[in-house]
This record gives sequence, structure tokens and C-alpha cells, in this order.
Amino acid sequence: MKTGRGLRAVLITFGVLTGAWLVVPTLVVIPISFSGENSFAFPPSSWSLRHYTTFFTEPSWLTSLLVSLQLALLVTAVATVLGTTAAFALARRTFAGKGIVEGLFMAPLIVPGIVVAVAMYAAFLGWGLIGTPIGFIAAHTVLALPFVTVNVTASLAGFDRVLERASATLGASPWTTFRSVTFPLIRPGVLAGALFAFVTSFDEVVVSLFIQSPTLQTLPVRMFTSVTNEVDPTIAAASTVVLVVSTILLGLATITRRNHHAA
Repeated sequence: MKTGRGLRAVLITFGVLTGAWLVVPTLVVIPISFSGENSFAFPPSSWSLRHYTTFFTEPSWLTSLLVSLQLALLVTAVATVLGTTAAFALARRTFAGKGIVEGLFMAPLIVPGIVVAVAMYAAFLGWGLIGTPIGFIAAHTVLALPFVTVNVTASLAGFDRVLERASATLGASPWTTFRSVTFPLIRPGVLAGALFAFVTSFDEVVVSLFIQSPTLQTLPVRMFTSVTNEVDPTIAAASTVVLVVSTILLGLATITRRNHHAA
């Protein structure tokens, strides 16, 4: 009994320390983003929104932000359609090599990011996709697909197919059945997958570093460049914006999944 309590205390302590290790840097970055200084000073001696003004008005920052938003929206649309289709095939069909196909879909979540980045760079270099919008969309879609597939597959696992058969019996076409019966029931899973896909594309930096070009940079790549080549507190404002957007979207995805499971 005492051993169990001791182990639980150790696990709780380890969890608290790990959480603090992850959260404390954020508690430093956010105040710096509101600093009136021209350098990284903590705690700030003055307060200002100047770094946010720079972030939303300086061409290099604003362009990279717009590129990331546009790219994330396109990737979300493509990954949601492809991931939902793949989830239906994997959940409702039995075919030779199904386990291998499932493993390929999950590979981006398992294989180290640097390995994926090098492989994509080698392939895209031969295909002429380095530094192109199509290359970015393709790369980010590959990374986002597993999140959509997993969420939609989970929704399909609890789906009662009797409802589809009933709809077909009443004369509905396959498309009408999907639109009126199937999709409304799996919509929370699709929405959660889409939100995860957006965040995956919006935050992605490793692969983007390999396939970028001087004229096409995402916000995370611009942030990496700022950290390595500049001493500009604007990076703190950019980091805070990315943190807020990602936290809100991931929170919405979590709430959507939880409400779906509760229902």
C-alpha cells in the first residue's frame, strides 16, 4: 500500500516537473513580446505593443504569416478529403496488405521528422518541387493525413451501419445516404481531424526548412531565421501568436472529440 502511494507521488512529481519544464519558457516569451525594449530583456522594464505592430506590418513577417495561413487552409482541405476517404477504405474494407497501408499512413507520426524531411527533399529535388506551392502542399498534406485518418477512423468505429442500410432501403442513393446520414454522425471526427491538420501545417518547421526557397517561406521558417540570424524581439510576438492560435485550435479539437465520445 505504501509502495503504491510512493510510486504515485513520484509520478505526480515527475508530471509536475515536466509540465513546468514545458510551460516556464512560455511564461518568459509572452512578457518579452510586450516589452518596449529593443533586445531580449526579462523582466521587461517597459511595456509596449511595438513588436506586435512590427509583426503585423513588416513585409517579411506579414508575408510569411499569410503564406502559412493560406498553406494551412489548403492543406486542411486536401488532407481532410483524402484522410476521410482513406479512413473509410481502411475501416470498411479488407484487402491484401491492409496492415502495410495502415503503417504507411501512420509513418509520419512514427518516423523522426529529420528523416522525413531529408527523404522529401531528395524526392522533391528530382521532381522540381523545391520551393513551390505544390511542393509545400504535398509535404504538409503527408504530415497531416494521419491526424485526419485516425480521428475519422475512430468515429467510424462507433458508427452503426444499420442506419445506412435503412436509408438505402428507403430508396436513398449512396451520396444522399452519406450526406444525410453518415456525414452528420462522423462530422465531429472529421472536424477534429481538420483542426489537427491545420495546426500541423501551420506549425511545421523541419520539413519546411528543407523545401523552402528565398521567395517562399512559412512563418515557422521565418521565425527560425530570426532566431539564428537576428536579435529581434519580434520573434517573441510571432511565437505568442503561433502559441495562441495553436492552443485555441487544439482546444477546439479536443472539445469536439470529447463531446462526440460523450454523445
